[in-house]
Amino acid sequence: MIATLILASIGGRPALAAEEVLRIGYQKSSSLLILLKGQGALEKALAPLGVKVAWHEFSSGLPLLEGVNVGSIDLSADVAEPVPLFAQAANAKLTYLAQEKPSPTGQAIVVRKDSPIKTLADLKGKKIGFAKAAGVHYLTLQALEKAGVKLKETEIVYLQPADGRVAFERGAIDAWAIWDPFLAALQKSVEVRVLADGGAADVSYRRFYLTSTKYALNRPDVLKIVVDELRKAGEWVKARPKEAAERLAPLVGLDAATLELANSRRSYAVALVDEDALAEQQKISDAFTEAQLLPRRLNVRGNDVWKGAR
Repeated sequence: MIATLILASIGGRPALAAEEVLRIGYQKSSSLLILLKGQGALEKALAPLGVKVAWHEFSSGLPLLEGVNVGSIDLSADVAEPVPLFAQAANAKLTYLAQEKPSPTGQAIVVRKDSPIKTLADLKGKKIGFAKAAGVHYLTLQALEKAGVKLKETEIVYLQPADGRVAFERGAIDAWAIWDPFLAALQKSVEVRVLADGGAADVSYRRFYLTSTKYALNRPDVLKIVVDELRKAGEWVKARPKEAAERLAPLVGLDAATLELANSRRSYAVALVDEDALAEQQKISDAFTEAQLLPRRLNVRGNDVWKGAR
């Protein structure tokens, strides 16, 4: 604690002004953090350190990491693989904290059941909606490439999940690329066909937790507790899927059956970021650069990676 006070004062700000409250950003698909929030588990675990928790909800991954970059939050809930790459391209100073290991079927490209679109190749010239820089951005890029279609040969409409659902149901877009639990909610209420998920497109769909590099340096003790609590929550969800869905339902505003379906497709296996994950991130980055979706080639290993508290 004394070392933290010294570091804070050297930084030219009141001692512990930023560290007294851990500001966490999350989104509707951040199931583990939402569970911890609902239980007050992090607040209890961090109380001995004198650290409180403030929660901030975001619409999707890219705004989350923008929040970390500008200093409005300290820690970002799980975001899909492309999100840190777009943030890195914008010179954000981020540290990979942890990952949820692959969940390839947790996202998909869907069309309405009565759509004349039968294959991915049929999407050439059609409107596809999805959130920019989300995992489904890479899913769509890869799935189309495998079908012999370039992303630029389609009409892309960038839509946040709520707007995407409206556009899909109104027929304003021909296909929608979306992730759980939004995918499960759609499948439970609308007749749709899946054109491709991550399994079919060879897309792993990892999710990453990130923090600001400054916070990672200052508060490894706090981050260790966060990762430990996330790991325990992930193990509990997989061990007790029905109870987990029932507990999540009122917290996210979806019914338990929908959440049980969504959770069945997520690994929730929380671990530190390893070489396999970084190599895959580099592959994704290079694919986006080749498609001219990133302004330059990135060295993914140029980002800091948290190795755990020492």
